[in-house]
Amino acid sequence: MAGILADARLLEVLGLTGVPQSLPGRLAGGARAGIDRNGWPRLVPGQGTVAAMRVLPNPALDRYARVMGLVPQDDVLGLGAGAAEGEPQADLAAAIARHVLAAPADLPADAVARRLPAMGVLAASELRGVQGPYSGGSLVERREPQDVQIVGQEEAYSGFFAVKVSQLRHRTHDGGMTPTVRREVLASGDAVVLLPWDPVRDRVLLIEQFRTAPLLRHDPQPWLLETVAGRIDAGETVEEAARREAREEANLSVTRMFPAIHHYPSPGVLGEYLYLYVGIADLPDGVEGVHGLESEAEDIRGHLVDRADLTRMAMEGQLTNGPLAMIALWLDRRHEAIRAELGMA
Repeated sequence: MAGILADARLLEVLGLTGVPQSLPGRLAGGARAGIDRNGWPRLVPGQGTVAAMRVLPNPALDRYARVMGLVPQDDVLGLGAGAAEGEPQADLAAAIARHVLAAPADLPADAVARRLPAMGVLAASELRGVQGPYSGGSLVERREPQDVQIVGQEEAYSGFFAVKVSQLRHRTHDGGMTPTVRREVLASGDAVVLLPWDPVRDRVLLIEQFRTAPLLRHDPQPWLLETVAGRIDAGETVEEAARREAREEANLSVTRMFPAIHHYPSPGVLGEYLYLYVGIADLPDGVEGVHGLESEAEDIRGHLVDRADLTRMAMEGQLTNGPLAMIALWLDRRHEAIRAELGMA
């Protein structure tokens, strides 16, 4: 095995040990190795050597290789035709590998492979989750890993989102432990929310799009006012995702980004963490348009709104999209400070 597949973090997940080897040449195009099925690097001639590992295959490696579409090249596993240049992300690849191996054993490898983008979103979210921040600051007692005991866990449904069912016990406030309880969570991964604001014209760009969840609640207005938002894909940063979504949903480029209130929108049931930002953008008349990715059947209309009107709409309950209402009120409190930081005071 060569490249990232021979990395200690992947070896641990796959339960492999072996003898270190080296291959002549260098790796190219492997930045998405272990993230995308076709992201594995090419071995090209050149000076230097590539780290490799001679191992005895096991069922975990066989399963992983089938899901990832890996086949030996001259008896070397871990090579492909990847085109994305850059360093691979071993921690993310290892986290995705854990999700691959946790999928039901009777699920065909191709079916698991179709879920790789969603698995990548969840795996990247877990890595960000480990980094905090700690909720409540000094007000909430710092907990230890042993304060939660997971007795059992299964994935009841997997699609664009997943439903995870856990049997667990956790520490109580008086120092004891709860009985084993069943908890179901909709695991959707982290997302980013970006409100484009033009501080010169003092207005924002909102978007309008159809949402199925309000329809199923019998809401007579399932077309909601929102702002730019979307999942953070595996391998991209939060800021990169925000800029990508601005291009896709509003055909906008943002310059500086100011972090607002990052939060769990509904932690009792939804395993999603939202990163909220205000993005500085040029919003002249006529910029609204209709946008969205045709491949995702997106039909998104833009609306220009004065910042003061946005605040009024939030206070009058006209913004039923929670993240939009939150970021609107945050901007109402912070717009003067942001202007000062931009040298516009």
